[in-house]
Amino acid sequence: MFSFSRRRMKLGRVKKVQLSESANGIKSPTRPPKQSNNSNVESAMLAVNHSDELESHCPPAPVINSSGNSENWMVLSVAGETPVPRFNHAATVVGNKMIVVGGESANGLLDDVQVLNFDTFSWTMASSKLYLSPSNLPLKIPSCKGHSLVSWGKKALLVGGRTDPANDKVSVWSFDTETECWSVMEAKGEIPVARSGHTVVRASSVLILFGGEDAKKKKLNDLHMFDLKSLTWLTLQCTGTRPSPRSNHIATLYDDKTLFVFGGASKSRTLNDLYSLDFETMVWSRIKIRGFHPSPRAGCCGILCGTKWYIAGGGSRKKRHAETFIYDILKSEWSVAITPLPSSITTNKGFSLVLVQHKDKDFLVAFGGCKKEPSNQVEVLIIEKNESSMGRRSTLSKSVGQMQFAKRSSSAGPASQMINGSSQSSVASAAKQNLASVIEHGSDDRSGALSAPTSIYQFYDTRMASLSRKNGILEVQLATALASRDTAERTLAAALKSKEEMEKKFADAMKEMELLKEKLTGIELAHEEANNLSNIVHSDNVRLEHDVAFLKAVLDDTQKELHSTRGVLAGERARAFQLQVEVFHLKQRLQSMENRAPTPRKPFNV
Repeated sequence: MFSFSRRRMKLGRVKKVQLSESANGIKSPTRPPKQSNNSNVESAMLAVNHSDELESHCPPAPVINSSGNSENWMVLSVAGETPVPRFNHAATVVGNKMIVVGGESANGLLDDVQVLNFDTFSWTMASSKLYLSPSNLPLKIPSCKGHSLVSWGKKALLVGGRTDPANDKVSVWSFDTETECWSVMEAKGEIPVARSGHTVVRASSVLILFGGEDAKKKKLNDLHMFDLKSLTWLTLQCTGTRPSPRSNHIATLYDDKTLFVFGGASKSRTLNDLYSLDFETMVWSRIKIRGFHPSPRAGCCGILCGTKWYIAGGGSRKKRHAETFIYDILKSEWSVAITPLPSSITTNKGFSLVLVQHKDKDFLVAFGGCKKEPSNQVEVLIIEKNESSMGRRSTLSKSVGQMQFAKRSSSAGPASQMINGSSQSSVASAAKQNLASVIEHGSDDRSGALSAPTSIYQFYDTRMASLSRKNGILEVQLATALASRDTAERTLAAALKSKEEMEKKFADAMKEMELLKEKLTGIELAHEEANNLSNIVHSDNVRLEHDVAFLKAVLDDTQKELHSTRGVLAGERARAFQLQVEVFHLKQRLQSMENRAPTPRKPFNV
């Protein structure tokens, strides 16, 4: 690929450069590949725009040559309306555009969307700031910082962050770069708690979220997965040595199988440890590296390009680091790529970093950040990519592969020849044509020069016959392979039929399971009703027992009262009988007094 000239750059102001493609003024990071007489070498040129106000001690302009990589970060000259200086924003690449969302400026949080087009190298501001809620009412996009931005097709996905107004759970928004319209993704499942300073990586249609800091500034080390098709969150359970809680770390996903996590800030210190998670075994492990290792840092940016992880910037509360590191995943080794100038934005706090693949060229683009005040500067770093040697290795590998294939063709079995039969025939045909051409030219030479030895032509005739015999053998093997292929196809059809039958049986079993679940639900309901009836009967029995006891007590009192009443009644009867006796005696006395002679009474005078 291309690199800067190996001139040592003195400390000073970073010069602005313009990546140009040709003299017609069309801006591009590289030129189209050129053909040379010796080899296919790609070349490009960086046109350096000198400013009259530059100090005399300013370093010489960087120049791109035909090999190696860029010497240092360079300021990219762009057109259009420059965005508001910011930091703690998020950026991603969708197609040929870099999308920048939100962040923090000198006046507070931002909610705008800025777009840098790499075809025209100009800034534009997205026209739409609204998204539709589930009730189809337009709502304003919340201002945010410390969020993550991930590309997915033609969309940019904004995940989490510290928003205004604040949320209790992590929110996911989708920005369509074609319509420039936002929409909120109504998630379900185990939605994580709201956070900032986390990392989000995408594997196909799945997002992986790790760590961060919640609203109470508590550091987290939980791991979550978000399915973009079903819009469902799921908490992932892992084993092994899990990374400690942290925020402002970096993470990347290699080969959609291994997650790497580096650095960040814990509750009390800055970290420089490196962890990996194997998604096939779901086991965390800490990577122990001998030799050189970066110093502790948080707030750095990382981009994976092939097997190399480029890490720029970062630092602690007391110091910012300027080096740009490379971690080789296959070799598990650290190395220093470059040490940028102190004026580079990679020494800032809260800048963004993306990988741009433009016209088969790879380069890193850094934007924004804050040192003493927010910045809106754009810097680029060309990544080494030796395409010529890659092309030669590809051609060499292809030739060696054909040679090895020709060697294996005679000993390959029917299964292998079923796959490669057509290639064998083409190789044999090419060999026959080349040999026939040689014989033809040889016969011409023999007619023109009688002194040519005849043994050479006999050798060619022998080789021709041998190749014809081999061709016949290959044709037989090809027929056998075709027959084997037919058998394999029939076997595959039978297997597919068996699969369909098994799927049908599985569906029937699932239906039966659903019926059993329904029956079990009915039984549980009946059991619950029986329990309710039993409780009712028990309560009625208790109430009846209380009533019977009360009636017994009342009966006892009544009997006692009846007994006492009977005693009183007997006494009254005795008194009545005594009265009757006395009345009888009185009557007798009265009658005896009436039978006596009346006594003369004296007149009574009034």
